[in-house]
Amino acid sequence: MGVELCRTHRGFTLIEVMVALVIVAVGMTAVHAQLSRYAIGAAIIEEKTVASWIASNKLTELAIAPTWPAIGDDEEEIEFAGRYWRVRTEVSETDVENLRRVDVYVYLSEQPDRTIHQMMALIEPPPPRGFPPPEWLPPRSGAGG
Repeated sequence: MGVELCRTHRGFTLIEVMVALVIVAVGMTAVHAQLSRYAIGAAIIEEKTVASWIASNKLTELAIAPTWPAIGDDEEEIEFAGRYWRVRTEVSETDVENLRRVDVYVYLSEQPDRTIHQMMALIEPPPPRGFPPPEWLPPRSGAGG
């Protein structure tokens, strides 16, 4: 009777446990690989987003400056979002007399061969001193108004 009871209530064999562990290990490896890809992708997206902000800021700075940007190349290093970035600006003439093309290239200081973001804009000369755009003037009062 004692031998018969042992055979009906037996547990997992060593082979069954090892097969189960191999299946779990393969599954965890796949999960780990996917999480690594996600983390790398998130870091790349963050770099591209910050670099686009830097390029946009540089173009806006040049567009609202009181002087027209000089034709030529310029490069500067800035600190933004806790990292050091290199910003290369190329200003060139266009076929239109009152427009200049500005190309901005942004890359990390420690990786100067890898451009992270590039942006281009056409910039017109600033208006003469004391000349506000017409839509900024207050409405005129008087007849018919």
